[in-house]
Amino acid sequence: MKKRTILVVDDEYDIRNMLKNYLEMNNYDVLTAKNSKEAFEIILSGKIDLVLLDIMMPGMDGIEFCKMVREKINCPIIFLSAKNLEEDIIKALSIGGDDYITKPFSLKELLARIESHIRREERIRTTENLTIRSGNIVLDVLSKEVFCKGNRLDLTRKEYEVLEFLMMNKNIVFSRERIFDNVWGFDSNSNLEAVTEVIKNIRKKIKEYDHQYSYIQTVYGLGYKWEVRNED
Repeated sequence: MKKRTILVVDDEYDIRNMLKNYLEMNNYDVLTAKNSKEAFEIILSGKIDLVLLDIMMPGMDGIEFCKMVREKINCPIIFLSAKNLEEDIIKALSIGGDDYITKPFSLKELLARIESHIRREERIRTTENLTIRSGNIVLDVLSKEVFCKGNRLDLTRKEYEVLEFLMMNKNIVFSRERIFDNVWGFDSNSNLEAVTEVIKNIRKKIKEYDHQYSYIQTVYGLGYKWEVRNED
């Protein structure tokens, strides 16, 4: 797997140097810039996978810089700032930032956030413009929309996520536990009955438009699977 490149933009040398050393120890290539001008030149000259961006810099601050570079790059931008007021965080995220970490910060937490954003970008690239078709169902991964015979299904977030999970793994039987873990997460406070309820709702919404096929099959004693069966 190729190394990812991170750009660190901060006017304090000690912070730039600390982050560069730490991230290189964790298998990242790191470029640094002490101001927006240097950072912009680096962005124009090569591929950057993620930007760590200080807000309070001389000249153009991090907020204005983020606005400008969003026209050039789509990679995650994580703000690093001593400002911790809610309005500062909201402003930073609303103009194109993907995350916001206040100084002083834990290097381990920062690394975890970086890796989370890198993984998310990889998933987006993998599924970008991906459309899944099965029977009369069309699922658009990018827009998170599902259509049945041309009719958009009005799904809740969890209904969509369960449907996407099953469609992406068609003909594979999953227990309620596996579905729950993949959609709600191991640390969720929900319960397994939520899986049963969501699947019941998905079936009902599909049935409004499609009486030709059944899609989510119950495998008694084992769980559920996505398999298109003609009901005629």
